Amino acid sequence: MDALTIGQLAKRAGVGVETLRFYEREGLIAVPRRAPSSGYRQYPPEAVRRVRFIRHAKELGFTLKEIGELLRLRVDPDSTCADVRRQAQAKIADIERRIASLEQMKTALGRLAQRCRGRGPTDECPILEELDSAAENDHAES
Repeated sequence: MDALTIGQLAKRAGVGVETLRFYEREGLIAVPRRAPSSGYRQYPPEAVRRVRFIRHAKELGFTLKEIGELLRLRVDPDSTCADVRRQAQAKIADIERRIASLEQMKTALGRLAQRCRGRGPTDECPILEELDSAAENDHAES
């Protein structure tokens, strides 16, 4: 397979052109050489796999920084599967913390929704009153 233009790479990897440029700026993919005749960027065929790896890791919740670490582990001859497993376990713990936080938000919002009859003017809405009260308390603390 020949070198790919940025548009071809984007299409094959399932991302946008601007995403590829962003990944370049972030150091997740190498800035490619340019064709002498046209000046177009020429990506190697294996860039498709790398971008798909990044995309899939993002879908699993990894941050770009974490993805960079996974990519480094992949090529580091001193790293092992245990290193990658630790990264995955750390991500699982992070997801569990976020789920717990979302559950707390859901419970608090559910309590507010139960207090609201869904009738009357908004200046008597208990949900809006609670949000306003919380905003006022935040302002008083600062």
